[in-house]
Amino acid sequence: MKIETKARQTQTRNGQAGPKRVTVKGRPMVLLPEDEYDRLLQKAEEWAPALPQPNKDGNYPLEALAVLLAHDILRQRRRLGLSQAELARRAGIRPETLNRIEQGKRSPSVPTVDKIDRALRKAEEENATKP
Repeated sequence: MKIETKARQTQTRNGQAGPKRVTVKGRPMVLLPEDEYDRLLQKAEEWAPALPQPNKDGNYPLEALAVLLAHDILRQRRRLGLSQAELARRAGIRPETLNRIEQGKRSPSVPTVDKIDRALRKAEEENATKP
């Protein structure tokens, strides 16, 4: 494998050496220290959509329900170690649909929520029976 290293290495805000930019088979890549990669991966896993702001009376808009549902699905899916694609397959829905639901961009129908709930419960039962 031919690796052409560019002479460009950035620095982080705290002055430490940042990612190194390289080209592998003509494709630009970024090399990160493994601990930085793990930190970014963990941060990505912790992401969840933000709740909309309440109005002047302190009431949340209806869109908040979709976000709260998204939080619940994300939390359960991550706890069970399922990818979006795997949960979508188990629930019998499209991965794009699950992605929109988890981002709080779409309020799913009751049958869709039921499919996701059944798939999560079944995955939990399977995890409970593993030694």
